[in-house]
Amino acid sequence: MLGKIDHIEIEASDADEMAEFLKKLGYEELRQTEHHGTSYELEPADGDGPIFEIHTVEGEEVPGINHIAFAHDDVEQLADELRDAGVERVVDPYYVEKTGRTICNFRDPDGRRFQAVDEADE
Repeated sequence: MLGKIDHIEIEASDADEMAEFLKKLGYEELRQTEHHGTSYELEPADGDGPIFEIHTVEGEEVPGINHIAFAHDDVEQLADELRDAGVERVVDPYYVEKTGRTICNFRDPDGRRFQAVDEADE
């Protein structure tokens, strides 16, 4: 049902500092957006592996992994499949203008957030 991991979102104490750290580990900046304040997307230099999306924590957030996102070619269909499979906490897919992608959030039984992103929007 789900495809490859598309990205892992990390809430950092300082997004700029975390982006620089990942660059030291061989990651390259894919893009910078104003999604959740300044946001960085970094990918492994060889392109083999998920993207890290980095934001600075805001409000009641705490540093750590915010969500893991999976690529899917039809997020609308996936949302229906998740509901049909008994996943209870599925948010209707919606378009995020700042990133140019359609997403669908859902949670596991313990409340951890997962996300599907529409590959067609990339």
